[in-house]
Amino acid sequence: MINRREFLKSASLAAGAVSIPAVVSSTVLGQSGRAAPSNRIVMGCIGVGWQGGGNMNSFLNENDVQVVAVCDVDKNHLNQARERVNKRYGNQDCKGYGNFREVVSRKDIDAVSLGLPDHWHSIPAIAAATNGKDIFGEKPLSHKFAEGRAMCEAVKRYGRIWQTGSWQRSKSNFRFACELVLNGRIGKIVKAEVGLPAGHTDFGKTKGQETPGPAPGHLDWNF
Repeated sequence: MINRREFLKSASLAAGAVSIPAVVSSTVLGQSGRAAPSNRIVMGCIGVGWQGGGNMNSFLNENDVQVVAVCDVDKNHLNQARERVNKRYGNQDCKGYGNFREVVSRKDIDAVSLGLPDHWHSIPAIAAATNGKDIFGEKPLSHKFAEGRAMCEAVKRYGRIWQTGSWQRSKSNFRFACELVLNGRIGKIVKAEVGLPAGHTDFGKTKGQETPGPAPGHLDWNF
């Protein structure tokens, strides 16, 4: 037999124990417009300058994507990208890296976005595939033909998904224009004119810096 005081004490402790799991964030349940964690693609963004940074911003707007890591050899790009990610999610969880190998080796990352110079497409892509990551990579696929074959073989060998970000091959208006031409809707094509270059916007703010000099301190030039 237990007395009334002991019974009430035991009952209150039991009630407290079962009530704790009821306090769950709505995002964990997939509410508030966010996919549940089990349905999210956990992503790392490697190369977060102009093009790569724009791609990262697009992924941040996808409710079923969670960016957890950014990587760049330019500390300015790196810090700016990390701040954008943390501001988007309202926390300080995003990690910054100077070496892409640390990103692709993380077990919790499902996919990576690569926004790198052309000659740096192949090695990070192959490393990502080897580590079981799906990959979104910028155009062109590779700098050299042999690199492209090695990338494709790695993706096939490890059963990964690859997408090249060539938006003029996927956006609806470009596809519609191609269909018009292929179906003869604008008549027989006898001549095509291409004019390049069509001007250059100083995205990197490097105008007037053509004279060789030491690498800036925020850039890991050796890497």
